[in-house]
Amino acid sequence: MKRNLSLFLLLLVATTSCGQRPIASSDNPSVDPSDPSGFVTLTDVVPDVILEIRYFSTFNFVGTRVDGYEEPIALMTREAAQALKAVSDEAMSLGYRLKIWDTYRPQMAVDHFCRWGENVSDTLTKRWFYPYLDKDVVFEQGYIARRSGHSRGSVVDLTLVDMKSGCDIDMGYGFDWFGEESHPDYREGITEEQYANRMLLRELMLKHGFKPITEEWWHFILRDEPYPDTYFTFPVRALAPAR
Repeated sequence: MKRNLSLFLLLLVATTSCGQRPIASSDNPSVDPSDPSGFVTLTDVVPDVILEIRYFSTFNFVGTRVDGYEEPIALMTREAAQALKAVSDEAMSLGYRLKIWDTYRPQMAVDHFCRWGENVSDTLTKRWFYPYLDKDVVFEQGYIARRSGHSRGSVVDLTLVDMKSGCDIDMGYGFDWFGEESHPDYREGITEEQYANRMLLRELMLKHGFKPITEEWWHFILRDEPYPDTYFTFPVRALAPAR
């Protein structure tokens, strides 16, 4: 009877909807998902990056500051930050700097995204982020999910800034655009220059240990993630000094 009850409770938690308490944040019992000791402040490792932490601001698809973003800083696992340093160094040699929109994202932020997605009447940001999409499909089409690779700490959303002009290079469509136009290989509605810019970013990231996804030109994952099974829960704020 106890075994059956335990199985029932496990299934109940695993099928909880987005707006409710998420499933366990770590599939690896040796890792504490509330412990940031394996993380660093990105600018301590890569001082040349430009930070534009969108989820700390109100200019994002939710339209408000997102839960868990307590400071406009970027946190990453040590391994991911070191790999991004190599990307930054090469980009600067070519006349570009990296602009960071998001790195580590706590589970509480993912939960906030889910609540936003479930509230189909909230279309405040539709014109800027999903003008061609009905909000009621954001889950089934994968724009919102209960878990995010960002919560594992080795994912980054970024672009390139031209050091001469001080402007982001033109990628055709911006960060967090919901639609096929964000796919890295999208060609129909962008120019050759815009496509070449996407490929430049992609090549730099692949060369230094990151892998892309098929849906977003700005999103890259460290190939050898140190915490592939852990979804961390601590908020984005200054890390305690190492002892």
